[in-house]
Amino acid sequence: MGSMAGLDALAGAAARESRRMSDKLTRGRLVIAFDALLAKRNVTLAARQLGLQTPALSRLLGQLREELGDPLFIRSGRGLVPTPFAEAVRPRIQALAAEIDALFEPHVLGSAQESPFDPRWNVPSGIAAPPLAFRPSGLLEGEPSPQELAAKLDRIGRGAQAQERLARHIGVLGIAGGGHGRPLTADEAEEAMALVLAGEADPVQIGALLGMMCVRGATAPELAGFVRAMQGHVAAGFGRTVQADVDWPCYTSPNYHNPPWFFHAALLVAQAGFKVALHGSTGTGAVAGRYQVIAGALGVPVCTSAEEVSSALAGNGIAYVPLAALAPQIYRLLGLHRLTQTRSAVFEAVHLLRPAGGRTSLLGVAKSSHREIHRDAARILGWRDMAVLGSVRDVAQFTPFRASPVHRLVDGEAEDLVLPARSDEPPATPRPRGTSIEYWQGVWTGGIRDARAERIIIGTAAFALFSMPGAAGTSFDEALDRAEKLWKTRHSR
Repeated sequence: MGSMAGLDALAGAAARESRRMSDKLTRGRLVIAFDALLAKRNVTLAARQLGLQTPALSRLLGQLREELGDPLFIRSGRGLVPTPFAEAVRPRIQALAAEIDALFEPHVLGSAQESPFDPRWNVPSGIAAPPLAFRPSGLLEGEPSPQELAAKLDRIGRGAQAQERLARHIGVLGIAGGGHGRPLTADEAEEAMALVLAGEADPVQIGALLGMMCVRGATAPELAGFVRAMQGHVAAGFGRTVQADVDWPCYTSPNYHNPPWFFHAALLVAQAGFKVALHGSTGTGAVAGRYQVIAGALGVPVCTSAEEVSSALAGNGIAYVPLAALAPQIYRLLGLHRLTQTRSAVFEAVHLLRPAGGRTSLLGVAKSSHREIHRDAARILGWRDMAVLGSVRDVAQFTPFRASPVHRLVDGEAEDLVLPARSDEPPATPRPRGTSIEYWQGVWTGGIRDARAERIIIGTAAFALFSMPGAAGTSFDEALDRAEKLWKTRHSR
């Protein structure tokens, strides 16, 4: 019996040793993966460097996060941003990876290849030498270190003046973390944007804040913080009592001249019994009122107050709110594009504004790297349902002639899918003489038949119906059938 117990103990010890050695092998792979991710800041590029498939490296990243107890990287519009912890361990990871590489690299002397260690000549010295002495690199005489600057910023509390508090957030973006900066937390981003919207920021500070975020790319927590501040700013004048079923942001460039068929689709969704709140702008200045004209031409009420929106939703089931009326300060922030020719984080955050609430939000996002960031920001904001459509422009307008990626939240759970192309693109319909808006109206009234436009309208309405809470189990084809019927019976309602 004793011998059996001894054998069991030996077997257990062997198993533990095997697991320990296996852990060592796994951790070696994790170090190399971590180093590649720090260098490339992109999972796909890092996987390519390592000769791995992207999903395999994603799994290694998941293991790293679990082993080290830190997210390590935060997605931004320009790739992965290391967390403060990842930045802190970067030197050790790079040193370990370099040592592993050096161990297996042959040493070349002249044209002859030699072994890394020759016992005849390569012997360690018995003379102890102190480490190389040096002064901190990059510091001028008397210049504080990044750590000292970070500590100084941390001493700026909520009782400080507005410009000092905003300066702290700008400083965090620039110098904390050993000179690399770090993203703002959601709370920091919220306070920074709240100060800007309250008119308490110096213009130089506004440029610095948005410019630094633009260079690195905004993260989901930063977007969520901006949105919270924007929603608080809107609520101060607009209130929080208006409730719609569908939130439909439509913020497009003044250079976008394609017909906005999504307005027709929104009308179909309203006729299906859902309350639809559209809000947006087409830039600032002379082009700012384009969607106001378009909405009015289709009979969609253009509203400038919460009372008007409530009345329109109750009577028509649909309303359009121009951003200039909803939040002039945010509208002017978007107008800074004319001075900088750069797309700031405000452009991303405004799509998540939800001024009239909404059981779901329909976003169109052209840039693929931003789609999951918008969804991640929505989760931070506590949203349960929303859909981000991969679109050629930043508005939810479905194109049934090509495959369309969709990133959704369904009752709080993330879901990714691709809606395949539904048909070949019909040939363009020759346009009669007349203005573009007359043609656009004629498609709705039936005076003009445009097969391509009709497929876009029906597909967009189907996307909205498919994305409604409670539609789980409804296929996109079923939503298309329903949208087709709504289109055919639109004048009988």
